[in-house]
Amino acid sequence: KKEIFSSPSTTTMALQMGLRRAATTALSRRTPVAFGSSSFVQPRFKSTDAGDVIGIDLGTTNSCVAIMEGRNARVIENSEGARTTPSVVAIQEDGERLVGMAARRQAVTNPENTLYAVKRLIGRGINDKEVQEISGLVPYKIIKSDNNSDAWVEARGSKYSPSQIGSMVLTKMKETAEGFLGRDVSKAVVTVPAYFNDSQRQATKDAGKIA
Repeated sequence: KKEIFSSPSTTTMALQMGLRRAATTALSRRTPVAFGSSSFVQPRFKSTDAGDVIGIDLGTTNSCVAIMEGRNARVIENSEGARTTPSVVAIQEDGERLVGMAARRQAVTNPENTLYAVKRLIGRGINDKEVQEISGLVPYKIIKSDNNSDAWVEARGSKYSPSQIGSMVLTKMKETAEGFLGRDVSKAVVTVPAYFNDSQRQATKDAGKIA
């Protein structure tokens, strides 16, 4: 079966290295910078104009959030003390949404309503070869959007776009950063793989706006 997950350690290292390199460039130019591949994210600036800018790696398996402390990147620990958070969303019977480790813990008893690896679906059509391969590997339902041919997911009778599920993970990372900083955050740079097409990049932006 095709591997659909990524390495947590690789994800964390890439984000740290990208933040450091982006910060060095930004400091030399004195202006914020943004990059299009998953190797680079925008540093946090402490100014009344820019506000806090966080970097989020929205991963297939795990996600993490980082800030710049001087010239160094710091990946922020979540409420459980881990630097990575599972990119998993679960819908409970009462409609409650669990995100992260809490969602992963109950996956065995609630497999059809536990959504993971949804990043593989973002910006893709229901007939996409990648989507067809994934549908045979996951226990939840992958369905066609009511509006177009986009691939969506279904849980507890409700339909969700991959951007909506991604936004739930991004919101979790946003809350992690806000808990660390002690203030609200409204700006972030979200990493995407270099191979993402325009549709996938836009869908990721949509997830960020929802969050």
